[in-house]
Amino acid sequence: MNTSAPSERPSPLAAQLELARTQRLSLTDLFQAAESWNMAGRKAEAIEIYKAWIAFNEAHPFLHLVYFNYSVTLRQSGDISGSINALRACLKLDPRFGPAHINLGRAFEDSGLAAQAIQQWRTYAELTAESTADQLKHRLMTLQHIGRVMENAGLLEESEMALWQAIELRPDKTEAGQHWSALRQRQCKWPILVASEHASMRQLIDSMSPLALACYSDDPLFQLAKAYRYIKSFVGRPDTSGFPRRPPKLKSKTGAPLRIGYVSSDLRDHAVGFALREIFELHDKARVEIYAYYCGEPVANDETQTRMKAVADCWRDIGALSDMEAARQIYDDDIDIAIDVNGFTKHARTKIFAYRPAPVIVNFCGYPGSMGSPFHQYLIADEKIIPPESEIYYSEKVLRIPCTQPIDRKRKIAQKPSRAEAGLPEGGFVFACFNGSQKIGAATFAQWMKILAATPGTLLWILTANDAVDQRLRDAAAKAGVAPERLVFAPKAPNPRHLARIALADLFLDTFPYGAHSTAADALTVGLPVLTFPGKSFAARFCHSIVAAAGVPELICADPEDYVAKAIDLAKNPKHLKKIRDTLQARREASALRDIPALTRSLEDVFWQMQIAGEEGRTPIPDLTNLDIYYDIGAELVQENIEYHDEATYRRRYREKLAELHDDAPIAPDRRLWSAAADQA
Repeated sequence: MNTSAPSERPSPLAAQLELARTQRLSLTDLFQAAESWNMAGRKAEAIEIYKAWIAFNEAHPFLHLVYFNYSVTLRQSGDISGSINALRACLKLDPRFGPAHINLGRAFEDSGLAAQAIQQWRTYAELTAESTADQLKHRLMTLQHIGRVMENAGLLEESEMALWQAIELRPDKTEAGQHWSALRQRQCKWPILVASEHASMRQLIDSMSPLALACYSDDPLFQLAKAYRYIKSFVGRPDTSGFPRRPPKLKSKTGAPLRIGYVSSDLRDHAVGFALREIFELHDKARVEIYAYYCGEPVANDETQTRMKAVADCWRDIGALSDMEAARQIYDDDIDIAIDVNGFTKHARTKIFAYRPAPVIVNFCGYPGSMGSPFHQYLIADEKIIPPESEIYYSEKVLRIPCTQPIDRKRKIAQKPSRAEAGLPEGGFVFACFNGSQKIGAATFAQWMKILAATPGTLLWILTANDAVDQRLRDAAAKAGVAPERLVFAPKAPNPRHLARIALADLFLDTFPYGAHSTAADALTVGLPVLTFPGKSFAARFCHSIVAAAGVPELICADPEDYVAKAIDLAKNPKHLKKIRDTLQARREASALRDIPALTRSLEDVFWQMQIAGEEGRTPIPDLTNLDIYYDIGAELVQENIEYHDEATYRRRYREKLAELHDDAPIAPDRRLWSAAADQA
């Protein structure tokens, strides 16, 4: 009788390791085996199979590919040092293998070694000056990474140069151009767009982001069409089959509170967080439940988050979730109305809303314009920013509250410093603008120089950008015949101290076409008058809405010429300016700008208006008619870079272009500027 124990079959891993050791595991089988282990969540086994194959197959012609895949698995397992070593081994075997250069640079960047990351990408950029199609693609990615990291490091000039190389390499790819134009705006490099033999003006305009375009041109139709194009390219049409459209619950009959989901990366110490935190505290819990979905970077000891978390019914950090996972969380939370607080601003998670995780999706507070999307149904604004005749510039249905700029009346303000402490002379009239440098265009700066030239002895006090930008503005002043020392640059300061010091100025001068938003509210809060004039687009009308809400409409000018004339007059007539300041102070607490309880009630009324419309089957469908046509017209007209048009002239120019196109190929009527009557005419 045979009493010996039966031989045990080797485990799948042991069998694969033996095949690798004896050089009988093909490259295809290796990758399939490793992928199977990875898919099963067993990365340690995938790492072991790669290690064995590398150890016993050093003469294989595609060993560099194995090292690369091995590095990816190591990185996914959290072994960044091992991943770096594997990438270096890959590049020893094939120094021109682009993906390894890119990933090695990313590994250095994530390890806090930005300089090494840039050098790694530069090495590959130099290696691929003459390239194949694949190498060109990797060269493009490398240049974009260089530009991005340099921008984050504050090396704006160097970043701009790297991005321009990427643009000229592939001007049809918009990512580099999007950052490049925004960089030039931040650096006050005028003209912002400069075409070349390899990159046309139309291609540069096509690559601008919606936010950069809002700083560049007061053209609400083109901004709407740009948003529409941006949504199509950035979001596309994700697979939403796992998200059946949920109809609104019948809460108007049950009286149950609405679940409102605020989705934002800015629910923290940020202008948007400052705007919303008192609203969170004042929301009536009998009418609404507040769910906050924070998609920003983790923060510690953040006063805004502390206050918001104390009053929110539910706070969720969704930064680590994918767009689909975040949408699933909102869907599972039974949110009635999801508020997109980011729009197209930094760290936006626009794709979340493409899954339609709530019956109603709203654009509010964070982005000054239309989203141009098929899934944002409402936009909340006020009658100054979007009067009824301007609703044609928005794809969403517009609902209104008293003022679109909420404030926090509990904001901390430090003790007011002396002028000397703020770097200002004790005497003399001080004009000021504390908007970001990206909002200072050539036309606005020219207006400021006219104002300074007509008011000897006055100063212009603005935020510092960096030494190079500050000097560029001084040089521009000298070129305009204004002594450079009449520009005074305010250094960065903690928010309470900044709020205290801005009260030292005499008159705030707004920018155009992208005006002051929370900055204007801050100025008016501390008693500093803000001079502005409205345009046609959301960003160009926001400041005049705030000034009107503060109760000083006499500071709203008719046009650029009136703006310059009124600034000069106020500098020369201190009694007139004092009267305005006294009015501002007298109306302060009773103004719509500071009546946050009424604004919050109005906001809740708007939410219920949306809910009831949904229950009755009247949720609006975004109007995207003819936006490709409006985009082509806008892209042509914006190249003229005309600073300001009155409403009638603006619409006439579009109608003339529509008529030309209609004569060539009929255009279906829309509810904007091409009506049935215009079509027949």
